[in-house]
Amino acid sequence: MSHGQGPAERLFGATKRLIASLLSNGEARLRLAVVELEEERARLVTLLLLAGISLLMVMLGLTVLTLFVVVLFWETHRLLAIAASALVLLGGGLALGAWVVHLAKRPTLLKSTLRHLATDRALMETSRDD
Repeated sequence: MSHGQGPAERLFGATKRLIASLLSNGEARLRLAVVELEEERARLVTLLLLAGISLLMVMLGLTVLTLFVVVLFWETHRLLAIAASALVLLGGGLALGAWVVHLAKRPTLLKSTLRHLATDRALMETSRDD
């Protein structure tokens, strides 16, 4: 008798290779997800620091500008200057707030990982149909 592989041994070997391939693919996707999460965390910390410093500088600048406008029109139209400054600041704040909400709704977390998983699923579905 020859020492060839029987059908059960070939099936077992193919199953073993399939599981190893799935684990390898899963590990690659998990590593990609971890890298993306680390990049997103670093980006978020940088954005928060820059936004905080920017916000502080803009608030100080707007305070000085408002005081300048009020002092400039103190003798003639001080109440109108105060009201106009308040309306401009409130309008700008509301517009920027709406823009921030719009930006926050955009999905960016794990974008590449999700795209690669969708590609993997599509490839598996097309190979299953063949």
